Amino acid sequence: MKRVLGITFAVLAMAAIAFGADNTLGTWKYNTAKSKPVAGVSPITNLTVTREAADGGVKITAKGERADGSKIDTVTTTKYDGKEAAVTGTGLSWDTTAIKQVNANRLSEERSMKGGKYHSSVRTVVSADGKTMTSTAKGTGADGKAFTAVTVLDKQ
Repeated sequence: MKRVLGITFAVLAMAAIAFGADNTLGTWKYNTAKSKPVAGVSPITNLTVTREAADGGVKITAKGERADGSKIDTVTTTKYDGKEAAVTGTGLSWDTTAIKQVNANRLSEERSMKGGKYHSSVRTVVSADGKTMTSTAKGTGADGKAFTAVTVLDKQ
């Protein structure tokens, strides 16, 4: 009986993780003052990111603008399985992303540009109070130079 109960508990725990909460969902606004953009890239002046649940993953819509007037307008739908998914639209340095959900407040992501030099590893963390989401990206830019960037978003 103890063995059956133990197995049942283990299965339920795994199911809870697989279908667990995702505190990254919702509408987020770029915080210019707290973010640290990549040097040499026109900084973001405004950006709204909407993250919606989508069959085992997320649909991410990003709309905004950079200081040079160029637009950011992208959509991505991806599962949290770590497999590449296309990023469609304009204004970002990457056109593929692969995301894994670590827990309800943390994601790991790989971003890359097909046929280009850009690649980054990103760690995203939602604060304990759920009001701030911080993504730290480290990688190689389109110019082949190493970079680190921090993007801070506030929950709307």
